[in-house]
Amino acid sequence: MRRPTGITFLVVALGFLLGASPAYPVRWDCPLDTNGDGVMDNVAPVPGVKCMHLAAGDGMVTMGDGTPMYIFGFADVTNRPLDNIVASGMLGANFSAPTVTAKEGDILYLTVTNVGMVLRPDLFDAHSVHWHGFPNAAAVFDGLPDASIAVRMGASLSYFYKVVTPGTFMYHCHVEVVEHMQMGMLGNLYVRPIQDDNVTLLNLGTTRPVGNLVPFAGFAYNDNNGTTGYDVSYPIQIAAFDPAFHNQSEDVQPLPFAAMDDRYPMLNGRGYPDTVNPAPIVTAPPDGVTPSQRLSALITASPGQRILLRISSLSTTSFHTLESAGLPMRVVGRDAALLRGPSADNGATPGIDLSYDANSVTVGGGQSTDVLLQIPQLPFVVPGQTTYFLYVRELEHMNNDADRFGGMMTEIRVQ
Repeated sequence: MRRPTGITFLVVALGFLLGASPAYPVRWDCPLDTNGDGVMDNVAPVPGVKCMHLAAGDGMVTMGDGTPMYIFGFADVTNRPLDNIVASGMLGANFSAPTVTAKEGDILYLTVTNVGMVLRPDLFDAHSVHWHGFPNAAAVFDGLPDASIAVRMGASLSYFYKVVTPGTFMYHCHVEVVEHMQMGMLGNLYVRPIQDDNVTLLNLGTTRPVGNLVPFAGFAYNDNNGTTGYDVSYPIQIAAFDPAFHNQSEDVQPLPFAAMDDRYPMLNGRGYPDTVNPAPIVTAPPDGVTPSQRLSALITASPGQRILLRISSLSTTSFHTLESAGLPMRVVGRDAALLRGPSADNGATPGIDLSYDANSVTVGGGQSTDVLLQIPQLPFVVPGQTTYFLYVRELEHMNNDADRFGGMMTEIRVQ
């Protein structure tokens, strides 16, 4: 694998010096940080207010066959002192990007600091965050460069969101969007409904299997009757890499846009069997210490539990059909919207239920689907011995390049 050049190490050293300087223009806007040092105050959290800080830069990840891959990406630097953001963010890119979560009614302050490309010091790419499908109150926070602001290298921008819609979303950089998404600047994002505060519905047992009156952990949407209740939930994001595109980017060569061929299909930034590794994955170089693939795709549940899968796709080349062998799917939401008809009494009672049963769902780039899976009760499953598989039907995407039996597949293990 290619190693960083002498000029790269010079840039790294310069970046660390800049990152240690109080004059470096890193900032974030967070009402939970009253002295402006980048760290939220050690006080009780303010209900309904969330802050997050992302560093945009580059890094390395490992494919399912062991191949190292150069990426662009985001790293979570929340609660780090501002004079340490550049040093901690450089070569810190994660794939998939750090998961962003919120609750309906929250106010979210999301700051992005562009720390630059260490392995490509010739690049001065700007970056942004586009909350895909979110109804922004102002275009300036949309992340689309021609209608909002792109964050230049060395600069910071704080996005403000008044979260009004629950559901499964996703986010990505919208600057040079095909290149930056292919290089890895995308991640999971979902919003929990206000109904999660409804103790009565949490304890609703009428939609559970007979004899199971365990309270729900939460809901996919404001359903008003508990039909989208779940016990455990997992985000699953579909994406894929073209190794030629990534290698030519690292080698400072023309990028093969027209010939893009995703040969490393992944779930949550990993190809099977790495998808079922519960631990973060560390790729060396850059430093052999910092994980770059933190999000596992392993799904675990107990007998009788209901699983919510928040499935999204940011594939730049293909549609994918995801199947759960042996576990029927109940599709309850599409594109951050509950599958239900309008209510005749302005929401006092539920409208017509439009959810449906399926054994697979097809998701295109920029789409999301919310699926409920019901684990059978004892004795129909044996904890520790029963495993189901979640995988795509496109056989060419069940490989890690030339290595077969990998790619977009993970396991649902009964514990």
